[in-house]
Amino acid sequence: MYNVITASNLTLGNITCKKKMENSKEDYKIQSLDLETQKLLKTALKEPSTVDLEKVSNVIVDQSLKDQVFSKEAGRICYTIVQAEAKHNNGNVFRRNLLNRLQLEFVAREDTRLRSLQEWVCFVTFICNVFDYLKVNNMPMVALVHPVFDCLLRLAQPDSLNNEEEVDCLVLQLHRIGDQLEKMDGQKMDELFYLLRDGFLLQEGLSSMARLLLLEILEFRAGGWMLSDTAQKYYYSEVTD
Repeated sequence: MYNVITASNLTLGNITCKKKMENSKEDYKIQSLDLETQKLLKTALKEPSTVDLEKVSNVIVDQSLKDQVFSKEAGRICYTIVQAEAKHNNGNVFRRNLLNRLQLEFVAREDTRLRSLQEWVCFVTFICNVFDYLKVNNMPMVALVHPVFDCLLRLAQPDSLNNEEEVDCLVLQLHRIGDQLEKMDGQKMDELFYLLRDGFLLQEGLSSMARLLLLEILEFRAGGWMLSDTAQKYYYSEVTD
């Protein structure tokens, strides 16, 4: 389908807080959406065959692109709809429409970044969230592997490394799905981390926060996608629960 896709210790508290938010029981509620959209999504979650699933996929993507909190939860919503559809009629209409829409957004990603950095970061968060949740035979969807890598590689370019919002997004996604991605394509992960290493060592003008984020993720992967107790204390010792 994707045929066109060939600082101080305290500052890292931002990452810790975001991780806790993503794991919090107080998940983002679709009740914050307008009533018509609420009804559409609630029906899709329970009886997907009774609604227009192309419209559902567009609603989820549109909301994800403008709402960073929703973009972190949308993968779970997509997973639930996919499971419900498979259970009711063994269909994959929603997944197909979702991937088609993601394809369109992926092709337009550079224009999106130039137009709105927030929308671009939301898109990367969303596609990584979908990659994390949607599986085929308990394996990540192959169709999403290279698009996700391409997005992360874009975040590792010099102009993006000079933007803390993009560096923060990159590091958060690697914490979430880095291990899964490496198992799918270790060579691509090496390519990504060569860029991050060179950026950390050679790029001038990086903020202290960006350098700290890059150092942490370099050490995170080197430790087998986990931090040693010593590193954990170093990066997060001043962060309160």
